[in-house]
Amino acid sequence: MTVLGACRYQDGKRTRDILLDDEVPDQMDRSEFAWIDLCDPTMEELSTLQDRYGLHPLMVQASLDADQPPKLDVYGDQLFVIARTARLDDDRILYGAVAVFVSHHHIIIVRHNAASHGADLRAQLETAPKLLAQGVDYVLHAVLNEVVDDYLPIFEMVEDDVLEMERRSLDTFLGRAEVVRIFHLRCELTRFQRTLGPMGEVIRKLVRGHYPCISAEALPYFDDVMDHVMRVQTMVDGLLQVLVSVFELSSLLEQQRTGAITRQLAAWAAILAVPTALAGIYGMNFRYMPELEWRYGYFGVVGIMALLCSLLWLRFRRAGWL
Repeated sequence: MTVLGACRYQDGKRTRDILLDDEVPDQMDRSEFAWIDLCDPTMEELSTLQDRYGLHPLMVQASLDADQPPKLDVYGDQLFVIARTARLDDDRILYGAVAVFVSHHHIIIVRHNAASHGADLRAQLETAPKLLAQGVDYVLHAVLNEVVDDYLPIFEMVEDDVLEMERRSLDTFLGRAEVVRIFHLRCELTRFQRTLGPMGEVIRKLVRGHYPCISAEALPYFDDVMDHVMRVQTMVDGLLQVLVSVFELSSLLEQQRTGAITRQLAAWAAILAVPTALAGIYGMNFRYMPELEWRYGYFGVVGIMALLCSLLWLRFRRAGWL
């Protein structure tokens, strides 16, 4: 386990660092709370926090599962939120999880494969003590906002690649590797879309519901996070449609180019059939054949071949086959 931070705050300012097994004061006002941020803790370590902060066993068990979908649960006067983090690695979207335990006097964050921004978020919030003084609901908003903000770079990087493929598909055939990549990106974005839906539902519940630890003053902040989720959802939907159109456009252009090549081959085959037929007839080894004794027969046959081939070439040229 990595302890990214464990501190107590009062009126938006850090008062002291704490240990996981520190005793919790019996009396605290709303402006005082503990903020503990952990990465990949064990069950024994969470059990210590469970005893100290009265965490529900079901919440603790769920927080250990790195593959939990986004959800929002209420246990007594405590709120339990799971959010899914995402980051792009080459063409793969790698997922993590952030589980958040919230009560009036503590917020405990458990991260799985998502430890990169924990210290940065704490430092950022500590520079704005007036906002941090609003309590644990503002910290919860900041955590969810951090998770959602990381979604946008994924979309932007994938979008650049997809638009480049779209431009290239107008000029050249898409090779097997590019077609496979289109299907791979489509699968990744579809899976990402399935994450965005539950995430949006979690934020929507926070905005529209009445939950412990969430004050009315904090609702506009969660509404802003929901707007970000909806924006990313809309962009991902559009990008999926672009991927489908790129594949369909590439298939149509390939069929068109194949048809053009087929017409060209058919036209040249028809042109070459004329001299082949005439040469085949006069190449037969019969003793008595018309025009065999004609003095200018060779030149006449060659001329007829050239004339017929020229007429066919002109006809196919006007039809756009050549």
